[in-house]
Amino acid sequence: MALHIPGLIMMVIFYLLVLGIGIWASVKSKKMEKNTLSGQIEVSLLANRRVSLAVGVFTMTATWVGGAFIIGVAESVYDPTKGLIWALIPLQMSVSFIIGGLFFAKPMRDKNYVTMMDPFQRKYGKILTGFLAIVPFISEVMWVPVTLISLGVTVSIFSDLPLSLCIWISAAVAIFYTVLGGLYSVAFTDVIQLSLVFCSLWLCAPFVLASDVYTDLSKTAFNHTYQAPWLGRLESHEVWRWIDNFLAMSVGNLAFQDFHQRTLSSSSTSTARMICFIAAGVVIVLGIPPVLIGATAASTDWNLTSYGSPPPYERGEAAMVLPIMLLHLTPTAIFVVGMGAIAGAAMSSTDSCLLAATSIFTTNIYKIIRHQASDKELQWVIRLSIVVVGLVGTSLTYLDSSILAFWILSSDLTYTIMLPQLICILFIGVSNGYGAIAGYIVAFVMRVLCGEPVFSLPVILRFPGCTLEDGVYIQRSPFKSICMLSALVSILLFSYVASLLFNKEILPERWDVFKVKSQAAPSPAGGAREGEGEEADVEHQNEPMLDTDC
Repeated sequence: MALHIPGLIMMVIFYLLVLGIGIWASVKSKKMEKNTLSGQIEVSLLANRRVSLAVGVFTMTATWVGGAFIIGVAESVYDPTKGLIWALIPLQMSVSFIIGGLFFAKPMRDKNYVTMMDPFQRKYGKILTGFLAIVPFISEVMWVPVTLISLGVTVSIFSDLPLSLCIWISAAVAIFYTVLGGLYSVAFTDVIQLSLVFCSLWLCAPFVLASDVYTDLSKTAFNHTYQAPWLGRLESHEVWRWIDNFLAMSVGNLAFQDFHQRTLSSSSTSTARMICFIAAGVVIVLGIPPVLIGATAASTDWNLTSYGSPPPYERGEAAMVLPIMLLHLTPTAIFVVGMGAIAGAAMSSTDSCLLAATSIFTTNIYKIIRHQASDKELQWVIRLSIVVVGLVGTSLTYLDSSILAFWILSSDLTYTIMLPQLICILFIGVSNGYGAIAGYIVAFVMRVLCGEPVFSLPVILRFPGCTLEDGVYIQRSPFKSICMLSALVSILLFSYVASLLFNKEILPERWDVFKVKSQAAPSPAGGAREGEGEEADVEHQNEPMLDTDC
């Protein structure tokens, strides 16, 4: 496709704006490091716990409303084999934020943790926590190519620039301002990026709906016109799989560091909870324009457009239906603005993944190896880690045919392995290191045995409803949720048995590697009790973040 000059100019302006905001925020961050009484690590990773309600809502929403969110929702609604019933990502995100605000934000923020792995470290010790931290670290790294590829695919619509070049330029900008200012740069650039996304999407949708090349959406929602109804259909044998996917994409998101980094950086516990509740509404609002555009695409007579026949689905271009709609059904200026929205969304998710992965590596892995490391050394580790994670994640985009594999791997790791661990460490006092190891092994082994076509893993553990299709076994049961619940039960069972054996002195104390007998009996959120004395140290940090002093 020929070079689209207005689109290219828009991208350059957008990148320069984001870079300028990032540099400004980094200067603010450096001043904060000099004046703060807390460590430099909290300034870099948590913005000195001074994120206000307004900025918090922006950065929480922008983290999850990425390019994959916008393009993915439109694609699923348009796809005749799926439809709206399978495009519930906005609702899933909203449910995730509400549950997080109700149950997870308070116990995490009250104890002033730096990462989601800190409660594990206080209860299980550094070695086991370092082992467990590998899972969320890998999950964050796997999200980098997922976010970047959506940007690259979009740019390819209006530019003849190589896909890899577009991705590397975008990654370089995100890496640069994240290295300079840490969470300060990420949060303030999120404000700009989400503002652009919000305004652009709601500007583009009316222009798409104003075109005269599609049939009334109310008719195509239920009737087969140009393709299957865009509302979609849920067959009886798909119900459990739908429930499984819904839970994995909603509750499973609570086991990502990105979510907890936003609540932990807030100025107070009440602010952290309000951020979650408000973001739950904003993400629904941002999900409406992609749904409308996808529904319009499913109702469009493509012979009446400059795109022509066959339609995108038959050409294998369903994944690009949103930018295709903007290119062929809206004026050039609106198309350019829409591309800016997708670029902003993709970059806002990329920088969040970089910082989240770096937080876990520096705090819960590197400090175990170098427990005497100074703040200055850790600052350099943070910067170097951001660069390395960015380079590795961007390099993975060359495996563009396996982007789906990255998404599945990331989601499965957090939902089946980390979510039951996080629930137990925060809310169930009996959990201990023995149970954590047992739950980890059970979740991993069961998930592998359940099979995964994307990785060519055969189905060995077949649950009820498993059927053979085209020589491949397909699970019909909610196998991901079964793996997660099995891990949860395993943690509780093995923790209780280990506690009983050592506390009743059935086994000698010298065999107690994880010191179960010496642990004080914890109450709910017991793993988070040890840091209560730190609360007084952060009273000076509760000033609002959204000021304009340079």
